[in-house]
Amino acid sequence: MKPEETVDFHIRWAWAKISRYYNVAASPFGGSMSIGYVLLNVDKDGTPSTKLGPKMGMESRSLTRILNNLEEEKLIIRIQDDEDKRKMNVFLTEKGKLMREESKKIVLDFNQLMADTLGKRELSQFLLTMDKLNKQIDNQLVELQSEKN
Repeated sequence: MKPEETVDFHIRWAWAKISRYYNVAASPFGGSMSIGYVLLNVDKDGTPSTKLGPKMGMESRSLTRILNNLEEEKLIIRIQDDEDKRKMNVFLTEKGKLMREESKKIVLDFNQLMADTLGKRELSQFLLTMDKLNKQIDNQLVELQSEKN
């Protein structure tokens, strides 16, 4: 089987291009795909840092590195939770809110471009197919992990 005949080849190939698109689009205002992704996932009322990783499908090590960079860039602040001192909540700064809006615009523009390219029916079918693939992958992961134990 040739690589281009596999599902993962096309997903990885498309994701690499999407990532590049977002990085190029965000670079004029100092952003990147990973920065935008985090900023878009921080709730307006703050988000516990422990909830961000699972929400975005990221490992805690990678997320910690990104959060440290975002804090250095003054895009976020981390504040200790009032009720549970072990928890840190992530909030956007004013600068972070502005970059979040830029990121949101880029994502919306990209998705509009894809909707215009595919049309309503084809886009709907694509989203259903991706959802089906993700559910199957989740099921397979559970099965593989149970076999491992």
